[in-house]
Amino acid sequence: ERSPATERGDERPRLLREGRRRRAWRAHRPGGVAALTPTAEGQGVDGGGTSAGGEFVVVNFYHFVPIENPKAEVSKHQMFLQGRDVHGRIYINKQGINAQYSGLREDALAYAEWLKEDDRFSGILIQISPTLRGHAFPRLKLRYKPSLLEGGVSHLPLIDPTMRATPLSPSEWRLRLQDMNSSVEPSSNERGLNHNRKILLLDVRNGYEWDIGHFNGAQRPDVDCFRSTTFGQTEQSDSDPLAGVDKANTEILMYCTGGIRCDVYSTILRKRGYQNLFTLSGGVSHYLKSEGPVGWVGNLFVFDSRLSLPPSAYKPENIAEGEVEVLPESSTFASCYICRSHVSELRHRNCANLDCNLLFLSCPSCMEELRGCCCPDCTYAPRLRPVHPANQRYEKWYIYRDSEMQRNSLA
Repeated sequence: ERSPATERGDERPRLLREGRRRRAWRAHRPGGVAALTPTAEGQGVDGGGTSAGGEFVVVNFYHFVPIENPKAEVSKHQMFLQGRDVHGRIYINKQGINAQYSGLREDALAYAEWLKEDDRFSGILIQISPTLRGHAFPRLKLRYKPSLLEGGVSHLPLIDPTMRATPLSPSEWRLRLQDMNSSVEPSSNERGLNHNRKILLLDVRNGYEWDIGHFNGAQRPDVDCFRSTTFGQTEQSDSDPLAGVDKANTEILMYCTGGIRCDVYSTILRKRGYQNLFTLSGGVSHYLKSEGPVGWVGNLFVFDSRLSLPPSAYKPENIAEGEVEVLPESSTFASCYICRSHVSELRHRNCANLDCNLLFLSCPSCMEELRGCCCPDCTYAPRLRPVHPANQRYEKWYIYRDSEMQRNSLA
């Protein structure tokens, strides 16, 4: 769950030229790529606005399905993507596929449509969001991976749908949240638990993701890495919202960014005896596109160079370049990691100390005073990167090291 460094901005003209050459070549070759056709709502590749030359999009999907020869499957995908402008992470194993990638719109959607032609993947939910500055990933990593998620989940019965939670559509999820919140006084809704209806709202993400956006009533996870999540695996713990819960009579509503973490974790909870498990189908990203920000507060953290997306990003016709979602004054859940003051710009930054690299929220004053570091100690570190004028991803260390060496040689 590490966010890769952003692609250099000056790479886009070259990528656009290469993309135009590839499109021209494919248009004139025999048996060129057929025009994309929209499919049923929720299953097609219809997001991202009107197509234009050089438009980039980010595509996310996953699917649990038996794959007899995953390494041969990887080779097939590599052959299809050869010559296409796609960057990202695409992992395949015997349990299915997990993909997050960016690319020129034509190339990105062609891959999704090609995949859906295979009966094993025909029902896959393809999610699309805009990227305004070229690629959101530095390169393509398409390979066999023993576990589709960090932490090792290949031993879980993920292919068996009866072991996973029951998926709720975005509209069903919204109604369930409204029903839950309408009968609970704010003072009694501790840890997201509706004591009257025995409903619990569980955020199955990392703490830093919750910090910039979450559903009302969800407790902040106390972990910063999904593989460290222990919800439902302890008998008594103040930090575990499932501790002491009636496993047979409590409805547990689980959500994450795109849905895969909930599907994985629900199998763990199912094996531990939790009976009434429900997940938000397609995760928060699918919900924001379908229902808007009803019940949602803040932005959505994403694991690519964009870092954070406002709810309006899922309706591309309404987004302007450089838009940052600002919280209303009444919303004060986001705070500076250093001084704990209110933060209105919901976008993380990495500590300028390369050997720390902590992902954190910072107010402008602390960012300036500590030169982009997360604490005073880090300001004395030997490998310090420059402070970004905006909350962007850092490049590789050698870029800053070589620049510093060049400046010293000219001094």
